[in-house]
Amino acid sequence: MVKMGTVWDRTIEVLNGRTGMIAPIALLGMLLPSVVRDGFAAYSTPGTMQFALVGIVLAIGTLAAMLWAQLAIVGIATDPATDAASARRQASARLLPALGITALLTALAMLLAVPPVIVLLQSGFDFAAAANGTSAQMTAPSAGAAGFTALYGLAYLVVAIWIGARLVLLNPVILNERRGIGAIRRSVQLTKGLTWRIIGVLILFAIVMLVSTWAAQSVTGIIFRLALGADGIVTATFLSGIAATIVTTAFTVLAAVFTAQLYVAVREKHAAP
Repeated sequence: MVKMGTVWDRTIEVLNGRTGMIAPIALLGMLLPSVVRDGFAAYSTPGTMQFALVGIVLAIGTLAAMLWAQLAIVGIATDPATDAASARRQASARLLPALGITALLTALAMLLAVPPVIVLLQSGFDFAAAANGTSAQMTAPSAGAAGFTALYGLAYLVVAIWIGARLVLLNPVILNERRGIGAIRRSVQLTKGLTWRIIGVLILFAIVMLVSTWAAQSVTGIIFRLALGADGIVTATFLSGIAATIVTTAFTVLAAVFTAQLYVAVREKHAAP
């Protein structure tokens, strides 16, 4: 039986012993690309074609860099014999399959989110007015459309959490078992019987991360606004965003190491006679 407490203890051991190897990868693949992307968004002029194109390129590049970093960290956390150079090579070799599977799952998630949008459009709801905050011009959706959207949204959230729990071992499988699309099925197989325990960990993790990120951004935002004054609001917002990104990077590293150790524990369980 896989015990989450044991997995957590192993996660702490890996972080204590291999932080020197993990930190540069997290800095290069997670923190730096996110700061560059956010800096462009903060100091560029929105609404132009150049802004849109560069923004898309930076978003895709940031996603690729973060996936690469997570795969490398999973490699370091999975096998004690893996050094940083080997982990980087493994991550580079498995990046394209990871990107492809991420794109596929994202497309499916977006497709499943379409029905309530169609229902709201048919009821006369104006998304453009809602996005611009012009409530006076908005047409309220019908009671039936609003009810369907609320119920669908709740069901979507529940299903997303369940699927997220079953796919939590996706990156370790992609990296260690050299699987492509079959990694989805393999992750579902490995997490059988662990779903509710993984969901509990995911919810707790999300709550702690959101609270910590909000606190870091709020506190540093106040400090930077006081220090920079009214003329430095953009810079203060950007700097407080960096503080939040540092926190989310730390939690992302923690999640990568935890999933790697969960994969090791589950693999040991399946290998046992």
